[in-house]
Amino acid sequence: MFRPFRLNKRGVRAAGISFLFVLATVAVLLMARDLDQATPPALSGTYESVDALADEVLRAIGASDAEALVRVALTADEFRDYVWPYLPAAGSDRNVPFDFVWQRLRRNSDGYLRQTLAQYGGLDLTLVGVEFAGDASDYGPVRVYRETWLRVLDGDGVELTVRLFGSTIEQNGRYKVFSYVVDD
Repeated sequence: MFRPFRLNKRGVRAAGISFLFVLATVAVLLMARDLDQATPPALSGTYESVDALADEVLRAIGASDAEALVRVALTADEFRDYVWPYLPAAGSDRNVPFDFVWQRLRRNSDGYLRQTLAQYGGLDLTLVGVEFAGDASDYGPVRVYRETWLRVLDGDGVELTVRLFGSTIEQNGRYKVFSYVVDD
């Protein structure tokens, strides 16, 4: 004989609680996945102040250490995650590939870095201060400061104003070199 399944009050309550638990678990998992996808990891190799970044650049230039200078600069992944989505060139109507833009930026940055090392490499320069002469632009979670100028003292104590890198990128109060391109 067929007997319909019946729940008593305790069974209904337990089923309801189980359902709410499963529903809450799914909601938490979906939110965590969305947060993970929406927030790229923080910029790597950043410095607590623009002065600390400039000190590291000066140290690496004094040591003619091109590898150290590349390490304190924006990476392809960071450019793709933080800057590219906000550029007009990234729009679907533009059809400009990311790789083209990144390779051009990297090639120009590397060229300017070679020039900077040829001119200043091996010099003992001491930081006096950092100034930004250009506009700043916000790209979602980061800000890019253009025309980074360093006031430095040379080995003879003479104060110079130099551009050893072009732009500085900042995220949550931490800094790194955006690019070594110096457009004068």
